[in-house]
Amino acid sequence: MSQILSQIPHHLLLQQQRLTPQLIQAMDILQLNTLALESRITQELDGNPALELLPDDDEVLPTVDTEPTAPEQTEGERALVVEDGGTASAFERLDNLVSEYDWIEDDGEYRGRVSRARSMEVADNKLDAMANSIARPPSLQEFLLQQWHMVEVDERTRAIGNRIIERIEDNGRLTTPLIEIAGDLQPVPSPEELNAVLAAVQMLDPPGIAARSLQECLLLQLEALPGENTLEKRIVREHFENLLKNRLPTIAKALGIDVEEVKAVTRVIGSLALHPGTEVFAESPPVIVPDVLVEYLEREDCYDSRLTRGNTRELRISPEFRELLEQSRGDKQSREFIKQKIEAASAIIDAVRYRRERLLEVAKAVVEAQRAFLDHGEQHLKVLRMSELAERFHCDPSTISRTVDEKYVQTPRGVYPLRMFFTGGAETDNGEELGWASIRAKVQQIISEENKSNPLSDDEIVDQLKAAGIEIKRRTVAKYRGQLAIPPSRQRKQF
Repeated sequence: MSQILSQIPHHLLLQQQRLTPQLIQAMDILQLNTLALESRITQELDGNPALELLPDDDEVLPTVDTEPTAPEQTEGERALVVEDGGTASAFERLDNLVSEYDWIEDDGEYRGRVSRARSMEVADNKLDAMANSIARPPSLQEFLLQQWHMVEVDERTRAIGNRIIERIEDNGRLTTPLIEIAGDLQPVPSPEELNAVLAAVQMLDPPGIAARSLQECLLLQLEALPGENTLEKRIVREHFENLLKNRLPTIAKALGIDVEEVKAVTRVIGSLALHPGTEVFAESPPVIVPDVLVEYLEREDCYDSRLTRGNTRELRISPEFRELLEQSRGDKQSREFIKQKIEAASAIIDAVRYRRERLLEVAKAVVEAQRAFLDHGEQHLKVLRMSELAERFHCDPSTISRTVDEKYVQTPRGVYPLRMFFTGGAETDNGEELGWASIRAKVQQIISEENKSNPLSDDEIVDQLKAAGIEIKRRTVAKYRGQLAIPPSRQRKQF
């Protein structure tokens, strides 16, 4: 009986939601910053003859008080509206479907799966960037090899030196053991031979290059300085641990000299490079183009938010392409091609407009919530969570995350990542919520105002914060010190 039943076809009704290509494109475009958006629009314009920029004379820029509206359509244009090509109702699905494709981690940070379309777009953008970027400067290894090839040495020494230089890290340090570097050379170099070649490589510029430790790095630089620098070398060589821990009286007592003399020596040592490789070829800072401009209007006593020019480029379907559609009524193949191009153009237009509207409304909400920061600075940054804005705008938190991802806002106080304004925090005794960035700034202020001859311990900083109504743990203070690159109290002490 069961065998007979198993042969009867079963119909199972499943309700599934699938992302259309238009919605995938909308999510991709939503998280592009201004530069990436410009590049994407340029690609779309180059690849789709149905798409073009609205002439500057007809361009309409959205402001805080007005909502962007679509250009008025003629009777013929209304006939060209694409069905399900990214309409407002379709975009409402974007917020309803994200939970199927994205998730929020326990730390509150958004993590999204990268679609295949997005990964292909990133690859294409990288190729375009490579084709249009200026020639890169030589690497540190190339810079050292150029010098090494000018040094008169025998071929074996040159080969060993090449191996050593290739293993030097970008910061100038050599962390790979010498015997491992030249292990496949025949005959195998002796330790004495390896050390001799290393010493020759360490004579190259910049001083301190190819050091195997910070101590060796400082000694190599002291050797390159004019004069004997005997006391400096002795302190680095014999009292390095005390030097790192700022135990100047201990060093002075061991050497039988005055603390003031030790302080003068440490000033010389402190002027040396910790990472000589980066002193030569420091990485260029990334180019940041603000996506949102925030200006203070004195007369109205408020902050005005608007999108930068690159976010407001108006697109439209080419009038010439519309005419081609009318002319192709008798050619089914041509008409299908033209229709596909118009559908693609319509989808990109809707996606760009959706991104613009969402970015503007989120920026306005952030400025409204962080007015105290704009007025008084980082110590007044309030708690703001993406879930709060998601509830306000009736969308998923990941939609807010996409909107602020890699976006920057230019304010009267400087340029900041839009994501920075979303932060957790702690509640003070008077019920005020302060963001973690605000508390970190207070820690920095307390340390900057301390008595340098008797710096505050982390427990004492906790006590001062508690007196101000802020209760956090000592390990949190230590974490913030690390983020601010502030050493512990012993190392901050000035003699």
